[in-house]
Amino acid sequence: MTEPADSLGTVETAARSGGRAAPELLPVATPARTRAAVAELLRPQRRSALAAFTVMVASTAVGLLVQPLLGRIVDLAAERGSVDAITATAGLLVAVAVAQGVTAGFGLSLIARLGETTLARLRERFVERALALPLDRVEKAGAGDLTARVTADVSLIADAVRNALPALGRSLLTIVLTLGAMALLDWRFLLAALLAVPVQAATARWYVTRAVPLYAEQRVAAGAQQQQMLDTIGGGSTARAFRLEREHTERVTERSWSVVALTMRGVRLVLGFYSRLHIAEYIGLAAVLVTGYWLVRQGSAGIGTATAAALYFHSLFGPVNAALALLDDAQSATAGLARLVGVTDEPVPPAPRRTVGSGSAAVTVRGLSHAYRTGHPVLHDIDLTIRHGERVALVGASGAGKTTLARLVAGIQPPTTGTVLVGGVPPTELGTAASRTIALITQETHVFAGPLADDLRLAKPGADDDELRAALDRVDALAWAEALPDGLATVVGDGGHRLSGERTQALALARLILADPPLAILDEATAEAGSAGARALEKSVARAVDGRTALIVAHRLSQAATADRVVVMDAGRVVESGIHDELRAARGTYAALWAAWSDARDTGPRPATATPTRTAPQEPEPKDR
Repeated sequence: MTEPADSLGTVETAARSGGRAAPELLPVATPARTRAAVAELLRPQRRSALAAFTVMVASTAVGLLVQPLLGRIVDLAAERGSVDAITATAGLLVAVAVAQGVTAGFGLSLIARLGETTLARLRERFVERALALPLDRVEKAGAGDLTARVTADVSLIADAVRNALPALGRSLLTIVLTLGAMALLDWRFLLAALLAVPVQAATARWYVTRAVPLYAEQRVAAGAQQQQMLDTIGGGSTARAFRLEREHTERVTERSWSVVALTMRGVRLVLGFYSRLHIAEYIGLAAVLVTGYWLVRQGSAGIGTATAAALYFHSLFGPVNAALALLDDAQSATAGLARLVGVTDEPVPPAPRRTVGSGSAAVTVRGLSHAYRTGHPVLHDIDLTIRHGERVALVGASGAGKTTLARLVAGIQPPTTGTVLVGGVPPTELGTAASRTIALITQETHVFAGPLADDLRLAKPGADDDELRAALDRVDALAWAEALPDGLATVVGDGGHRLSGERTQALALARLILADPPLAILDEATAEAGSAGARALEKSVARAVDGRTALIVAHRLSQAATADRVVVMDAGRVVESGIHDELRAARGTYAALWAAWSDARDTGPRPATATPTRTAPQEPEPKDR
């Protein structure tokens, strides 16, 4: 996979982390900023919002005619009114039901369109900002934090937009208009109904003050759980190799139980919430019934009016309970929304004003030192120059700092001290221009779901089929690509044709050729291929970087042997630099690596009775980091 310089590559985790440090989670927006962000999203749709609100008010107002009509029937029955009058009133009830159903359906459709459009704009803004986040910022937060936001939080908000918010809006409208209708019957009915409000308000306040921090804590715990799952599954082979299955299982269990504990706290909170609501309902209904009895005795109201008032208050049970209960979903969605807005509000990097001139991709590193954590440097005072068009292999033992140096040259993050220049410009100042100047290929290559041709065109959207075939042919991938069931139109990636590690890396090299950057950085780009595949990939790599400045973190020392120059690193320092034959003859660090690697290559079978003899290596392969 050809990746721009701000892409995620293989990292030297042990060297970078220096231990288990707490992740620096991505920011969470304040409540005020979250409300402002929602207003910004709705501003372009003011007319749609006003139309939806108007229709829903009309629908709710029409529905409020039901209780007076039922009271009218009660009065007619008490006064022994005519059957025709009762029939006419019943007909009006049917008409009200039909009108309310039609207007409610239309209003809900308008609300649904408004909500889905707003949600789509929020998703687009989030994805745009998430993709633009500095990679080191994402790594410090952990992939689980960003993954939880883009999955669980977005799902919560989507569910709220589609279900909770429309229901909450209808409930609030019904409550307000119903209380107004009770006041029209008699202001004393309204006062009686309002006796329930203090209990309901206290209940809502009690709930919200506990729910907001609880749901925010749940989202953080869910992110930590997801991060642990990603670490455990992604490093499953390593955990098995070092017999760490039990330790990782315990970590997953611990994170999972923390989520369960928080969920149960939420359940207990909801139970207490409903028990308080029942008390409010009893107080309010009893007050309205007593008021109705007293007004009828005084002759200030008829039985039908008292009946309508009682029905009005009883009809509030559902909307009030729904509105307060939906606070549960609203608070959870608000917590998720604050986490999304926290990402969308991350500052946008300034547009780059500097570009690398055509044909200039020399790399200059001076006084470079770097630490991922203060006091734990992984690179020390490195000076390195790579001439334009030169191919340099970076070798050294695992943890020597090779990948860190490659990342800094790629501009993924600025160095702690010192300078890195590509064509005379710091790569971190290239911005979007970096993707046209620097390409980073790692062993972690992603194949996007879709036709193979579309996957290739990610590197050059306007490429025609002949250009795609030429790029594949240059890395010896055209034969197998055309042999796929539908050729270049074959769907690959998730849900499609699965590509082997060797073919995936060949696809990345073809993207590199199509992107045609002057500087290519390959970080163990042949690591996922087997022995036979690695030999073919090394030839493909040589063709792909031909004519470019290239920095290759060598997975196999055979890549170093064919490079223009070899740079040897040890403990974060450059200890040797020169061509392959010179470094072997110098009997230094590189010579020791070569000897150890040559011994590891001597694995061929021998006859049982033969005297063991050592054969010269043909194609060096052991992994060298």
